[in-house]
Amino acid sequence: HVQLVESGGGSVQEGQSLKLSCAISGYATSHYCIAWFRLTSGKEREEVAHIYARNGRSDVADSVKGRFTISRDSGKYTVYLQMNSLKPEDTAMYYCAARRRIRWVCGVVADDYDDWGQGTQVTVS
Repeated sequence: HVQLVESGGGSVQEGQSLKLSCAISGYATSHYCIAWFRLTSGKEREEVAHIYARNGRSDVADSVKGRFTISRDSGKYTVYLQMNSLKPEDTAMYYCAARRRIRWVCGVVADDYDDWGQGTQVTVS
């Protein structure tokens, strides 16, 4: 049974930083992808970044490139989303999601991800 637990959200001023964490349990191997999605006020799920647990290969969306970084700590089974230079338009509920993958091509479509955390709110004013 896969479980994902996000933490680290909060309310910050424009230009500040936050670091989100996604604690992962339930995977027997490292053949899986973790992605961060955000749900905006317009109720659309936007993929922000993803990482392949086995080799750490990652990518971030163009909308946050240069400001957001995704990383993993294999020993702690945790994936992080470092968010710098935050803007009001980054305000959203952030979710981490997981899918099993033999290869590192993770994908950015929310419906392709099987397991989701409960979300953590990020508010930038």
